[in-house]
Order: sequence, then structure tokens, then C-alpha cells
Amino acid sequence: MKFVVGHKNPDTDSIASAIVLAYFLDCYPAKLGKLNPETEFVLRKFGVMEPETIESAKNKELILVDHSEKSQSLDDLEEGKLLAIVDHHKVGLTTVEPILYYAKPVGATATVIAELYFKKALDLIGGKNKELTPAYAGLLLSAIISDTVLFKSPTTTELDKEMAKKLAEIAGIKNIEEFGLEILKAKSIVGKLKPEEIVEMDYKVYDFNGKKVMVGQVEVIDVKEVEDKKEEIKRLLKEKLEKEGYDLILFMITDIMREGSEILVIGNKEMFEKAFNVKLEGDSIFLEGVMSRKKQIIPPLERVYK
Repeated sequence: MKFVVGHKNPDTDSIASAIVLAYFLDCYPAKLGKLNPETEFVLRKFGVMEPETIESAKNKELILVDHSEKSQSLDDLEEGKLLAIVDHHKVGLTTVEPILYYAKPVGATATVIAELYFKKALDLIGGKNKELTPAYAGLLLSAIISDTVLFKSPTTTELDKEMAKKLAEIAGIKNIEEFGLEILKAKSIVGKLKPEEIVEMDYKVYDFNGKKVMVGQVEVIDVKEVEDKKEEIKRLLKEKLEKEGYDLILFMITDIMREGSEILVIGNKEMFEKAFNVKLEGDSIFLEGVMSRKKQIIPPLERVYK
């Protein structure tokens, strides 16, 4: 069977991209883990069923979306047949055979898929230029809003904004700003979650020169939502560092309104200080303007580790 699947700890872009691309490719969408509250909200709003969860690549043909890091994919990825990757991140894996690889440095994978649709170019990746339904347009729009934090993230491009406007027309969304705030409010429910749920909500694992690094992120409208849970979050992260062999764990508490992130730093603090040219006093620091894990956190980390 052929599946389109996003990364572990799936976010809205990972799920929406898998669902819509699977529709155009005539195959099945899948996910690697539970939905977060924001994605649940989006699927309910547009009346779309969540994809099935898969746990193994065996006997499957796979198209990856929204990631190309081995550590973020199925543990036995090499047991399946990798056909293609559609993404908006850096290239993260090598393959033993040629595959179709299509990526652009934009704010969301949903933007890449939307552009292929509007340019009637889905055949370039083996898809069919079917009509995009209002519900699926709504999914792609939601994913762009989520990944760009309503176009506030430094990863945002003019193409993201252009695709969002076109998708909103099809989805029947008259005010993108108001709709975007609905999504961000759905995302910002961490105040209701237990510390262990917050830690597991959205993290990605990287291999930097043989060192295992984890970067987690939550986005909040009011940082008070997590203030009384930070000490327990730090304790859980320290436990994770020791048990799972990480060299460094960073946890971003991104303040949407303030447009910056408090970074909790667990493990190799020296590497963090080198990467960001800062001096830590304690185990956290607020970085103004830092909202993107992909563009502002991972590149400097990768440089110092290599």
C-alpha cells in the first residue's frame, strides 16, 4: 500500500499536507502519533477525518511530507520503499536509490502543495490536477497559518501569503486574520495540559555530528499559561536527557504576542552559548524575535556541532 505521511509528533502542516497530497496522488494519508489540539480543531472545523496511524514501513510505499530527517520518521524507514519527499526544510537524509524530491524554502509544506495545485503542476510529482475542495483548501490554509504563526514567523514568504489568500477564497474564509486567531487560540491551550503532555506535544530530534539533540516548542498567547509548570517541565526534560542519551535539549516557549521565545536549555549549555553568542544565567533565556525552530534555532546549532 502507498501512504503519504508526515513526521513524528505531527503538527497541522504535517497532517494537512499528508491528507491533501494523498488525495492528489490517489493513495492513503497516515500519521506518526497523536493529533495536537490545534490539528483536532482544524479537522473538526472542516469535517475531515484524521489519518490512520502507522507504526512500521514494512510492505509500504511511502511519500514523506514536512520532513526528511531519519530521526523524525518511521524507525524502520529503510524496510519500506521511499518514493518521494515533499518538504520545506533542509535536506536531512540520503537514499540508496534515486527518489522524487520536491522542496522550497517557504513557511509550510502546505504552501508547496498549494502552489503545485494553482500552477496545475501536480503531474510533476505524479499527482492528478483534481479540483481542490473547500475543506481541503481550509486544511492547507490552516497549515500555512499555523507554521508561519499567522505570518509573523521569519520563515514567512510572499508565496505563503499569496497561497493563503487563494486558499481562503476556495475555503470560504472571508477574514484570514480572524480565522488565524481562532487557530492560534486552539494551539495555545497548553495551560490546560499537564507538564508531561506539554513536553511531548511538539518536539523534533536531530543528529548533529553524532550528537543527539532535541528541540521542542510550544506557542502561547500569554506566557502565564506555562509559568507555574516550567520547573516540572525542566525536571522532565532533564530526565529525558539522561534516559535517552541527548547531548542537548532546547525547549522553546514562543510568545506569539511578544514575538520571541523563552528557551529552556538542558544539557550542553556551552554549545548553546556558542551557537547563539549569549551567556546563560541559569537554564533559560528570552530571545527577542526568535519564533522559528527551523530557521532560527536549527541552523546555528548545526553549525557549532559540525
